[in-house]
Amino acid sequence: MGVTLYLLYIQVGPSFLAGVAFSIILIPVNRVIANKIGDLSAKMMEKKDARVKMISEVLRGIKAIKFYVWEDHFMHLINRIRLQELKYLKGRKYLDALCVYFWATTPVLISILTFVTYVLLGNKLTAATVFTSITLLNMLIAPLNAFPWVLNGMMEAWVSVKRIQKMLQLDDLDFNSFYKPLDDDEHDIILKDAGFSYSKELTVEEQAQLHSAKPAVPLKCKSVDGSLSKSQKKVSFTGDGEGTTCGKFVLDSVNLKVKKGEFIGIMGPVGCGKSSMLAAVLAELRQHYGEVEISDVVENGFGLVTQQPWLQRGTIRDNILFGEDILAMPNADQTGVGEGGTTLSGGQRARVALARAVYQDKNIYLLDDILSTVDTKVAKHIFQYCILGLLRTKTIILCTHHVQYLAYADRIVYMERGVIKKQGKPSEILSDIDDCLALDLELGESLNSQNSSLLLDSIKEETMTEGWSNDEVLEAEVSSTGSLKTSVYTSYWKAVGHILCISILASMTFMQVSRNMTDWWLSRWVTNAHIPNNTNISTVLFMPEESNPSMDYFRYMQDTASYLKIYVLFAVANTVFTLMRAFLFAYGGIVAAAKFHKLLLKSVIKAKAAFFDITPIGRILNRFSSDSYTVDDSLPFILNVLLAQLFGLIGSISITVYGLPWICLFLVPLIPVYHWLQNYYRLTSRELKRISSVTLSPVYSHFNETLQGLTIINAMRVSQRFKRENQYNVNSNLKAQFASQVASRWLGLRLQLIGVSIVAGVSFIAVIQHQYAVADPGLIGLAISYALTVTGLLRGVIGTFTETEQEMVSVERVNQYIKEIPPESTYFVTDPPFGWPNQGVIRFDGVVLKYREHSAPSLDGVSFESRPCEKIGVVGRTGSGKSSIIAALFRIADISAGEISIDSVNVSRLSLPALRSRLFCIPQDPFLFSGSLRENLDPLGEFREDEIWDALAKVNLETIMRNLGGLEHVVDEGGVNFSVGQKQLICLARAVLHNAKILCIDEATANVDHETDRQVQQTLRMAFKKCTVLTIAHRVQTIMDSDRVLVVNDGTIVEFDTPDNLLSDETSYFSRLVHHDL
Repeated sequence: MGVTLYLLYIQVGPSFLAGVAFSIILIPVNRVIANKIGDLSAKMMEKKDARVKMISEVLRGIKAIKFYVWEDHFMHLINRIRLQELKYLKGRKYLDALCVYFWATTPVLISILTFVTYVLLGNKLTAATVFTSITLLNMLIAPLNAFPWVLNGMMEAWVSVKRIQKMLQLDDLDFNSFYKPLDDDEHDIILKDAGFSYSKELTVEEQAQLHSAKPAVPLKCKSVDGSLSKSQKKVSFTGDGEGTTCGKFVLDSVNLKVKKGEFIGIMGPVGCGKSSMLAAVLAELRQHYGEVEISDVVENGFGLVTQQPWLQRGTIRDNILFGEDILAMPNADQTGVGEGGTTLSGGQRARVALARAVYQDKNIYLLDDILSTVDTKVAKHIFQYCILGLLRTKTIILCTHHVQYLAYADRIVYMERGVIKKQGKPSEILSDIDDCLALDLELGESLNSQNSSLLLDSIKEETMTEGWSNDEVLEAEVSSTGSLKTSVYTSYWKAVGHILCISILASMTFMQVSRNMTDWWLSRWVTNAHIPNNTNISTVLFMPEESNPSMDYFRYMQDTASYLKIYVLFAVANTVFTLMRAFLFAYGGIVAAAKFHKLLLKSVIKAKAAFFDITPIGRILNRFSSDSYTVDDSLPFILNVLLAQLFGLIGSISITVYGLPWICLFLVPLIPVYHWLQNYYRLTSRELKRISSVTLSPVYSHFNETLQGLTIINAMRVSQRFKRENQYNVNSNLKAQFASQVASRWLGLRLQLIGVSIVAGVSFIAVIQHQYAVADPGLIGLAISYALTVTGLLRGVIGTFTETEQEMVSVERVNQYIKEIPPESTYFVTDPPFGWPNQGVIRFDGVVLKYREHSAPSLDGVSFESRPCEKIGVVGRTGSGKSSIIAALFRIADISAGEISIDSVNVSRLSLPALRSRLFCIPQDPFLFSGSLRENLDPLGEFREDEIWDALAKVNLETIMRNLGGLEHVVDEGGVNFSVGQKQLICLARAVLHNAKILCIDEATANVDHETDRQVQQTLRMAFKKCTVLTIAHRVQTIMDSDRVLVVNDGTIVEFDTPDNLLSDETSYFSRLVHHDL
């Protein structure tokens, strides 16, 4: 830059300071703009995080959302956050537009200030002076114009660095500091007067309350604040203890000794702290006092099975091996598992998770209510052959509500509200439990009499719930190949709007024409304006007309004034059109970003449920995060630069050819070379961009899976393997990005050679034409100065065009979801009758349900009919098709044959909202989202506060929720500050509020204790007395008081009769099932 300033001084003297001064003035202006952009970027990223977080929650609970007809509500919530994000994006883009305005107008304004000052100082404009100065000014302007962009980039990078730094500064989970070594050879675990909470710190008041005379009283705590590895803010130990005190459930004064090889059973009511006890052993809680002593498992870890099983996308074998010996077993032909185990039933997920833990061969096993999600027959098999068989020599801590199995424990720990109330042998503890558990104790007596071969055979006969093939479940992300289709570009054009696009192109055309006319007028000025000899221009301007020695002075003065006015007029027009172009483009980019996101969100939310079973959440989130950010920010920016470079190139070549027509002799041979280069580079860079986008999805998916299973990963001490896998995924993505950068450098070198050829050709033609005096000196100088810029413009056009294509890949990927995701059936023929359904009669007639076209049917010719307000219990083996009945009834999956009607109305003729809004379902996996308790119970605001409290009272949650602070109590993401049992009860409270004529319950009380289950069943009998209720349950006692029992096996109806009639027939499937249980 210093050399350029010196050369400019040689050409125009001190006049160059006027232009440089203007550029220097812009530096603090750009600095202020850059700071403001940095602030807006930080706020925008916060809103983006909130939006992606909510979308992630919605994707995890999409089936429940479809059951509840909450799609539009959550779309509104997400769009509301999106509007806030767009508000900050608008601020950024308009400030960017201001930077573009300065960037585009600075060359013209600096030239005007320099040459006007030069003329006013009495100097003569010559072609050599003018066009050499223009070339030097262009060289000077480039770094000056780059300065605001560099500042903007630095500010955005700083925002990202601070966000990353915040994550890196979180506390690490240090097992060595949490555990103390245990020198006792007799024990594996010892907790000495220990107190724990889910918070990072406790206040002085909370510490005082912690040691008060009533230690069992739950604390009222602040919001969770801690690292991902030490807090439960993002990933929780999904159990039934962590929720009772807003994420800070306290275990107080815990004293527990676990001997080597001992089988400990932990029992107690919902929310008593059973799962928190396991979390404390795993170092997932904050220890406030006491000691935790562990034998030698700090390095080896634990065998852990959580209440809600965590599985990875892959095969069953991959999940069980969990990184062990995979390379030694190449033909992994096991059944595919979707992300989170979506293609397996709840019981199947639990057994795969248990098999994984057993395969790890740990010394200590922590099992959290693993028997609740399987039927009683399978539960007994697991208990006999796994817990009492394979793990008989291991140390086991089992949390369960199935008291019958605790009779075989060496010791039982009974908890209430975070405190160990009593512990001892089963005979000492179980005798103090209510008499209602007597039947469960009797159930345990027949455990050893089971026919093991029959059990094993029946387990092998189970089928997958949705019949997915491995190719479908484990299908890699599809990436387009070849050139981008015209439809991709037209879709962006339509998103911006026809009128707006035409206005942008018109403003850019006028901007470039006015820019070229400014330089052309300057060349004409230089050629035609002749100052008389021996006359100073200051004399012409300031001497009176009558005293002027010659009238030539006055004509020169008039010519100079005329040229100067028109020159300034062209410059002003250029600034106006530049301003229009900058802000119109910014507005167009925002309009397109808003439209694409809205269409993408609608397409995903309204997609069929099957789409979410085979598509990893990370792959979907990639569209809403990386691809959406490209459409929001990167694409408009690079497209703006492309159009500016393209119009600039056209203008430069036009002026060069106009000034030196013979230059075409050099340009024509270079056209095919340039064309070949840009095609070759575009092909490579486009595919590299696609590879980069595709390799980014595994990064998101793996990270999402890791967050969900962080507790298990830490417990089993496999974090290093997950770090390596993450590093591998990131490196795969970086390889594509590095290759893209190398290809860009390859192109740059060759374009420089083309540029040198053009400049050489222009110089040669200029010399020839000047020699024969057949060219205008001013036009020659203008042509040469423009030719010098062609090199940069050529590289800029092909570079930005290729980058635009790369960024357009994100539009292609977004369009792929918008256009190709199969939506749920939205057609309907008739509206339901008024007051429908009023009887609640459900009729299945030959229903066949296949989740995929070529898969085995999950329901095969199912036919049955309920009576008005009948209570029907649905039983069957795990994976037999029980949940598929509900899926077919709610049209979560479309039936391929047969008919389903409710009160004689064919449900296939109704719109989905009309159907689902008149039914209600409590799904197997309870769904809570971040927000208040009120919002989770009544997101649409349809009920009064007293009605909500009445519903909570009926499900035995009123007291707990009032202690937590009422309906405004904050529910964390996924409801991690509530136990699984409490989440199921909250979902049941929703059903009480909705009071639908038909209620479907899918294992709603699987994770609650027997007393709570008894109270819930009483509530169901009273609150839904006049409703038809379908109840799916593994606990046979849960449905024994049903009017009739529907027995399902392998997707067919085996029996449908009253419980008494079925039990009286010893040959019935139901009777054999129950007697196998007994």
